[in-house]
Amino acid sequence: MTAATALGEPGWQRLDPRMLAVTPLRQVAGFLPVIAVVLLTGIGQDIAGRVYSVLGGVLVVLLAGLLRWVTTRYRITGERVELRTGLVFRSTRSVARDRIRSVDVTAGLVHRLFQLSVVKVGTGERTDGRESRELTLDAISAAEADRVRQRLLDPRDTEPPDRCTVPAGTELAALRWSWLRFAPLTVSSLVALVAVAGVVGQLISDVGANAVDVGGVREKLTSAPLWVGIAAFAALVLVIAPAGSLLIFIEAWWGFTLVREPGGTLRIRRGLFTTRSVSLEERRLRGVEVIEPPLLRVGRGARTVAVATGLGGRRGHGRGTLLPPAPHPEAHRVAGVVLEEDPSPTATTLRRHPLVALRRRLVRATVPVLAGSATLWLTPVPAWVAWAALGLLPAAVLLALDAYRNLGHALTSKYLVTRHGAGVRGTVALQRAGVIGWTVSQSFFQRRAGLVTVTATTAAGHGGYSVIDVATAEGLALAEQAVPGLREPFVRHDVSGAGHTLGSMA
Repeated sequence: MTAATALGEPGWQRLDPRMLAVTPLRQVAGFLPVIAVVLLTGIGQDIAGRVYSVLGGVLVVLLAGLLRWVTTRYRITGERVELRTGLVFRSTRSVARDRIRSVDVTAGLVHRLFQLSVVKVGTGERTDGRESRELTLDAISAAEADRVRQRLLDPRDTEPPDRCTVPAGTELAALRWSWLRFAPLTVSSLVALVAVAGVVGQLISDVGANAVDVGGVREKLTSAPLWVGIAAFAALVLVIAPAGSLLIFIEAWWGFTLVREPGGTLRIRRGLFTTRSVSLEERRLRGVEVIEPPLLRVGRGARTVAVATGLGGRRGHGRGTLLPPAPHPEAHRVAGVVLEEDPSPTATTLRRHPLVALRRRLVRATVPVLAGSATLWLTPVPAWVAWAALGLLPAAVLLALDAYRNLGHALTSKYLVTRHGAGVRGTVALQRAGVIGWTVSQSFFQRRAGLVTVTATTAAGHGGYSVIDVATAEGLALAEQAVPGLREPFVRHDVSGAGHTLGSMA
């Protein structure tokens, strides 16, 4: 696209005309599973009527796509990105370039066949828990998308996108096939697998395939002993779950690279069928987090996530993922190269918290189990239920010990490092310059134990990162040392119903 495609006003451009073929093909692809199930199971006699309905739907979609192409225009100026859509009801969206926080480029399988991409321009602003003011250009040529991405992430660039060039960058990390061993250890892969299985099951149910008993398998299973059904289900899970998680991992992380581009941009590219490209400006980076879920910890694996502004809080974690599940040392290495610190702050030796913090965790873990078990003994339920509840006590103790072992903090020349978590362990290295306030809180029981929780407030990531159950004097000294002068003017003592707040400042 060039200025030659301007429509009435300078700089206005249309989407790529190849999108007229993409929209109906995507809709047809959505109908393929239904058609395949019908043909394979023989369900449904009026096949011709169904096909005609599909063709009629495709025609309607094609006309709608043509109307969208005719009525959609966009332009990029030195100050703003603007998008106009609609025929009867006109809509104009405009985003100032200095408010742009992310430019994501994705391309599904159909888009890739036509060398097209979808560009999403986000501001990171949130309204009622949902990200707002996101412009989507669906679809423009892949080359044009890369030029638009490069231009929007460089506020100094005011040239038309067709004059922009994409310079080479420095590769910081790339996928290694040995990391496939972590695929079955990721909860997200298993959840995604269950979701896909649910969709397929619903689809089969919708076309009536649930009435089909292939080879009398259902009758044989229902007449067999209970242990046979349980064993068959367990074997099915042990086979399908790892295989499915491997396939999901490959599709999501195929071709993964993390590149530092000239001008201070981190670019993450990945995906087999649907390619994804996420760009993160380093000037918006406030730190990194190394996350170790329980299953990954068993396999000595971890993930690395950016702590940056404009990613949309917790919902932006996927967008800010800097590394797929990988070996623990690799996660810390990537954290270090991203922060340009050697060794990585996330791998620094942390200060242990007082033993009284262990006592708090043991009490909070065991008291509910003991109380629940005692209550069951006093109620008319079978005795084995109460014994089963009491059997949770060892697991509760182990969880408390793990939670205490995960506690720790450190202060480097540039970063506040904190680690905590029961089961899921997270180690955060937060820029001291990115701390905009402190919240120092102390509950009734913390006060009796001489402990305090110090939370560093920041405009990035989750908005705050806590040093939990640290000694009171050490916690206050940590806040003062991390950002000298920020805490002192605001220290106050007041008692509320929820606890005792020693200081809160922003």
